[in-house]
Amino acid sequence: MHRQREEIGVKEYPFFSHRELDEMAHLFQGYRYNREIEWTNPGKNRKGKQSPTLEFFDAGHALGSAGIMLRSSHETLFYSGDVCFQDQTILKGARFDDVSADVLILETTRGEREVAEGQNRETEIERLTHDILEVIEQNGCVLIPTFALGRTQEILALLSLMTQKGQLKEQPIFIGGMGRVFTEIYDQESHRAHRNHTNLQLHEALNLTVLDYKKLEKIRLKGGRLFVMTAGMMNENTAAHELALRLAGQEQHAIFFVGYADPSTPAGRLRAAEPGKPFLFSASGGELTRNCRMEEYDLTAHANRDELLSFVGKVDPKIVILGHGEPASKEWFAEQIRSKYPNTEVRTTKPGNPLEC
Repeated sequence: MHRQREEIGVKEYPFFSHRELDEMAHLFQGYRYNREIEWTNPGKNRKGKQSPTLEFFDAGHALGSAGIMLRSSHETLFYSGDVCFQDQTILKGARFDDVSADVLILETTRGEREVAEGQNRETEIERLTHDILEVIEQNGCVLIPTFALGRTQEILALLSLMTQKGQLKEQPIFIGGMGRVFTEIYDQESHRAHRNHTNLQLHEALNLTVLDYKKLEKIRLKGGRLFVMTAGMMNENTAAHELALRLAGQEQHAIFFVGYADPSTPAGRLRAAEPGKPFLFSASGGELTRNCRMEEYDLTAHANRDELLSFVGKVDPKIVILGHGEPASKEWFAEQIRSKYPNTEVRTTKPGNPLEC
């Protein structure tokens, strides 16, 4: 945040320090999935008033993600959070079985995106696997920008399975520092999490090498190197940003996107750029001409819109509140829910605005 204070001019940064976080760590408490707990201390309840309860359900989005059920004496509310109903490479899909609620708060991330006919996670993984091997065979380097939690571990698991099958030779896999931290947690929780490949330890299966931003200039971009860098938006002063500057202009290299990139970020501008035509990559990076290979793969950790629409029918709520999505995504869900479930009231609101049910 100290760096971001200078970059984007937010004088209030940093909001907190590592020391302050350590001092308040004792206030946080973890809960298991599928355990109903009282929201308030029973001894502090108002006389004759029953405490509302909370229950967490595995959302399948990333390690620790949860849908939340809130129960009172008269009504129930379920918040989907970010949810993925399909199995990913590591994590299994959400366990929202038998969820029923009066009010449903629903994510709408993929409301604008229709899944192409014949496209699914398996076909996308096959395509990514083929393309990685093709670039490596041509002595090119591959950069896969990812988010530190979730997408990094899914891609590392894919590379591990490729190595086990003999498709990919054993070699250093360059990752970011935050990616390493979360990967260690995934390994530690492998037998407790709801996941596939419970015996797969990513740090043992792969030669993971943390790429220090300050040492980037010393990295030679020789053939076959793989970079799974934890900066999905390729923001300035990150390893992903600097690697993109070095790789984008050379035809033998490739940049593969496996997740969302905001159009206003360097990653978003790179994805929109036409081959051979200069474009503004970033303020510090200046203009860039993309000559490298670039591909996008739909390996989302979010449920598809048809899956969410079906989920609404299973929950059978009186009210659906649409959240976490672009306006067009919310509009699609509102129209579809009103058409398919006419007895369900649909509401939307802007962040920060109160909403009464």
